[in-house]
Amino acid sequence: MSTTLARRTAAAALSFASALVLAACANPSDGGTTEVADAKGGTTKINLGPDQNRVTTDKVGSIAAEVPEAIRRRGTLEIVDSSGSAAPLTFHATDNKTVIGVEPDIACLVADVLGLKPHFNGVSWENIFVGLDSGKYDVGFSNITVTEERKEKYDFAPYREDNLGFEAKKGSGLTVTGPEDVAGKSVAVGSGTNQEKLLIEWSKENETAGREPVDIKYYQNDSDTYLALQSGRIDLYLGPNPTAAYHAATTGKTEVVGTYSGAGATLQGLIAATTKKDSGLVKPLADALNHVIRNGTYAKVLERWGLSDEAVTKSEINPPGLPKTNK
Repeated sequence: MSTTLARRTAAAALSFASALVLAACANPSDGGTTEVADAKGGTTKINLGPDQNRVTTDKVGSIAAEVPEAIRRRGTLEIVDSSGSAAPLTFHATDNKTVIGVEPDIACLVADVLGLKPHFNGVSWENIFVGLDSGKYDVGFSNITVTEERKEKYDFAPYREDNLGFEAKKGSGLTVTGPEDVAGKSVAVGSGTNQEKLLIEWSKENETAGREPVDIKYYQNDSDTYLALQSGRIDLYLGPNPTAAYHAATTGKTEVVGTYSGAGATLQGLIAATTKKDSGLVKPLADALNHVIRNGTYAKVLERWGLSDEAVTKSEINPPGLPKTNK
């Protein structure tokens, strides 16, 4: 990793991790909230209830006119996201049915600009891409990383930085800064994710260097993964850094012991709205994102979820992504 990128990623991760120091949680008097300390020394109250009072913005006619006619006629933006629970990205409110988090909030802002009603479809990770391929869904807002391989089939409009976090049992004494630190370790990761791709390549790098490979583990859901982590059956869990930091802060049972850019050693990873290649939707998506970045509503959304450190200054269509070979 370049010195500049390493410092930037480390600083962002440290700032975000410190922003998620738990102050109080589950206040039943206001439908359920969690308070976390922010980077400025104050606290941010995260609303966990079904009544989200989301940040909204106005329709922009010139951008709405860019949306393909079939979608404009339908009047809805069919949004696909993961059905799994990953606070503060996408998860369920205290009623166990309302989808909340930074991902749906940003998706709703985009739909506002486009003059469309957002309709969320929660599916398993692999079915996000199956549904985009078939045209069943218009766009994915589900912590999807821009990769060079995915760019062959999909168009991307970025809206957050992508940093990964290695989570360990609290007091583990582990520190992860590179492949050698996970040699011989048992590490859980989600199948089909860019985290898995990076971990597999680190494992190969270890073997080439004469070190032990990574013992990669897969679990059906986060609860099984965290049970394995607490019981000592695995050493680490590699996932999105916001999720890792949030879980560590709100449970007090784990800690983030290392971070890494989601695009590899030489590039800052990006999370993006994802649509089928040449669907005609990526330009209005990017234009809508750039509009909410400029008018300040985007910043308000990130702030309400404690994710201001992951802000981007511009949504650039199909930027460089995680290389096919992460070297």
